[in-house]
Amino acid sequence: MKHTEIKNLGQLKMAGYRSKSIKDELRDNLRERLSTGKESFEGVWGYENSVIPELERAILSRHNINLLGLRGQAKTRLARLMVELLDEWIPVVEGSEINDDPLKPMSRFAMELINDKGDDTPISWMHKNDRFYEKLATPDVTVADLIGDVDPIKAANLRLSYADDRVIHFGMIPRANRCIFVINELPDLQARIQVALFNILEEGDIQIRGFKLRLPLDIQFVFTANPEDYTNRGSIVTPLKDRIGSQILTHYPEDIETARKITEQESNLDGRQTDSVYVPDLAKDLLEQISFEARDSEYVDAKSGVSARTSITAFQNLLSTAERRALLTGADKTMVRLSDFLGVIPAITGKIELVYEGEQEGADGVAGILIDDAVKSLFPEYFPEINKLERKDAETPYDELLHWFFQGEGFELLDDFTDEEYKRTLDSIPALNELVEKHQPEFPKEDVYFLKELVLWGLVSYKKLNKNRFEDGYQFKDVYGSFINDL
Repeated sequence: MKHTEIKNLGQLKMAGYRSKSIKDELRDNLRERLSTGKESFEGVWGYENSVIPELERAILSRHNINLLGLRGQAKTRLARLMVELLDEWIPVVEGSEINDDPLKPMSRFAMELINDKGDDTPISWMHKNDRFYEKLATPDVTVADLIGDVDPIKAANLRLSYADDRVIHFGMIPRANRCIFVINELPDLQARIQVALFNILEEGDIQIRGFKLRLPLDIQFVFTANPEDYTNRGSIVTPLKDRIGSQILTHYPEDIETARKITEQESNLDGRQTDSVYVPDLAKDLLEQISFEARDSEYVDAKSGVSARTSITAFQNLLSTAERRALLTGADKTMVRLSDFLGVIPAITGKIELVYEGEQEGADGVAGILIDDAVKSLFPEYFPEINKLERKDAETPYDELLHWFFQGEGFELLDDFTDEEYKRTLDSIPALNELVEKHQPEFPKEDVYFLKELVLWGLVSYKKLNKNRFEDGYQFKDVYGSFINDL
């Protein structure tokens, strides 16, 4: 019999339905996925050999879980994906505020209804997507919000005494019975509120204004916390921490390839943007490298972390910078340039917390430094490394190119150059063409102009050339020539 055909308690019993706790649901469905080789948490990259196995072990152990990690490490996403491990539909006593199981009723409403109607008790069905509750812990959250309070309006309407438990208005946690309940940023919750969670996790007892209700709530709790919060804003009180079965540490992507997968998956780009803007692979690598540089930067607060959202919003801005230029110049298509990375600075400055030294540089200044550091890190993967200390008479692969700049006035790359003008300007440096041809002969033709720009930016980051930003674009000059002109 299909669930849609089961309308009352009698039909449910005839169908042979058996009650199952939510933790057993998760466990049984995970066992089936593991045995058939199906992924448990699809679309989460970089956790295949670390976080996901630990999360699966916690579910198999029927534990409440605390995901501990810095911001932007997919903690809430993992909790939401647990919904996929629930049964598709579950039966609920129709009209119940706390999703009573028809075979194991808890609330006074459900028990009285079943006593009155017996097998004719009406049944409704709850889909797994409706079984996810989420609450951001903030200092102003009250016991009434989470657990419940006496409702004077209900007492007046039903003409009940305050001593009657039917005057109770249930909070979020009882209403999340038989559901996954996520409390984000748990340390931000006041200690007395955390204390109120003790018995719910352990005994299923809840107390509301002197009412002691025995409600063995069936909830899968998932908490998230940021290690920074333990010192800055609060902490998880020890007895509550003791009742959380598994604490799992999350982390940032460990390589650029994984970071790129996350960024491309989460960017939600407009189709017209992706059709009109070509992004070289090297540009995608450089974009991710900026976040890696930020996580190691002396200017950025490591305790706060650098969210994966930094790369996502920066990627969106990068494409928008190129798209805007194409619209202004009337071009149908364009390619991302390294000079377009100026457009990602607003996406970086809002996502990083600076230490004192960073504040002295300024947010925009730090963002510029991070872009230069990313260029410097990727440069040796494509061209010979530039040593800090070398003899004055030592020959280097960059001598001819540097000599070209020394003899000339330098050259400019304007922001509003059409693609043809951009390519023509970069092609006008013979030494640059020869350098790229010699060291990267197999490089894709459509990406080679970004690579040429990388050479110039790389030489700037190694202090072999000067780069100046003016209102309409960038100017590259010889270091000594600039110095002489200044004199």
